[in-house]
Amino acid sequence: MHSTAIKTRQRARPRSNEGVLRQALDAARGRGATAAEAEIGTGSGLTVTVRNGEVETVEHQADKGLNITVYVGRRKGSAGTTDFCDKALADTVAAACTIAEYASEDPCAGLIDRAFLARSIPDLDLHHPWTLAPEEAIELACECEQHAREADPRVTNSDGTQVSTYSGSHLYGNTHGFAGGWEWSSHTFDCSMIAGSGGGMQRDGWFTRARDHLDLEDARSLGRHAAARTTARLGARRLNTRNAPVIFEAPVAGGLFGAFVSAVSGAALYRKASFLLGRLGTAVFANHVRIHEEPYLKKGMGSAPFDNDGMATQARDLVRDGVLQGYVLSAYSARKLGMAPTGNAGGVHNLIVEHGGKDLSALLKTMDTGLLITDLIGFGVNQVTGDYSRGAAGFWVQGGEIQYPVEEITVAGNLADMYRRIVEIGGDVDRRGNIQTGSVLIERLTIAGE
Repeated sequence: MHSTAIKTRQRARPRSNEGVLRQALDAARGRGATAAEAEIGTGSGLTVTVRNGEVETVEHQADKGLNITVYVGRRKGSAGTTDFCDKALADTVAAACTIAEYASEDPCAGLIDRAFLARSIPDLDLHHPWTLAPEEAIELACECEQHAREADPRVTNSDGTQVSTYSGSHLYGNTHGFAGGWEWSSHTFDCSMIAGSGGGMQRDGWFTRARDHLDLEDARSLGRHAAARTTARLGARRLNTRNAPVIFEAPVAGGLFGAFVSAVSGAALYRKASFLLGRLGTAVFANHVRIHEEPYLKKGMGSAPFDNDGMATQARDLVRDGVLQGYVLSAYSARKLGMAPTGNAGGVHNLIVEHGGKDLSALLKTMDTGLLITDLIGFGVNQVTGDYSRGAAGFWVQGGEIQYPVEEITVAGNLADMYRRIVEIGGDVDRRGNIQTGSVLIERLTIAGE
């Protein structure tokens, strides 16, 4: 009698992202790296676009990727992969190590010091998946378009309405023994319409964005808001060239403070390519301005427990009473400047511009006569000199009331002067992004027109 043993192959359980991360870091050490760091991002989402009630696109998105940076002494190499199998990971690590071998030495390269690593990872309520079927997204977008059309007969066409949902995860680890991450989500509902009257056509719209889809503006409100902004631009005129007070409406005012963040970021400073170079501890804004970072806001679009170096983020003032209190530094840029890192590898986290109690209507009355900017075109900011010049559209204001829409104009000034001439910041705060500010009234700018 002969017995036959029957062997069954068991399917290996898929490794967790933590396991993949650790395998990559161990492989880097095994190939002679003195230190290494890696991050893994995964996620999936749905985007649906409709135009005039017809479906234009339905896109399903699935993302997965690992990026690893290795250090051989003070030489650095980086590589990435979307394949997490053993061979792909080994090849990716090998590629990073090969790059490091040929790289020039940089005395500032390396992991952040252990003392700065995050010691706890609080739950910031960032993960709210939205299980939205394509049919539901299409219905929602069509409903929004319909409300926009019904809001005003001058709304004659659509430039597209989009519903987008995404949920993902972020994981970071390094050979200091640090590993951590969080799950997150971001959902957007965007409506853009076209209005026509007397042979003139205008396009505008509105969007809503949130971590939790329950916090999004509803289809009716969004559609009517988009229609109102579009029809308000009909009959736009040009202005003669002049100097006048200007209000940047909240959705575009964020760009003013984005330019400020760039100017106080480490890379611009150590390259000596910033108009705010050497201004630490001096007045750079009007003395009533306070700008602070709040990385632990629940559901905040810029919230994060640690930065891209693994350093704990921190609530802090960047500007207090108009005076620059600190820079925006990663571990690398901090070393280049001989300073301590600030938890800003990857940027700021919920930049809050403190505001007064006036809504936009009250701010217009404070301005009395001038320009309300609601749209900016192009990118005309010189980070070295601070010179600012942007194409713009908006409304001319007299007696504190909007008189008529304007277009095809350019506003120009210098950011260093503009910051010092901020008269007031409104309470109409736009909370849809990483920079949260109300509308900004600036004492005077050059308006170039006819």
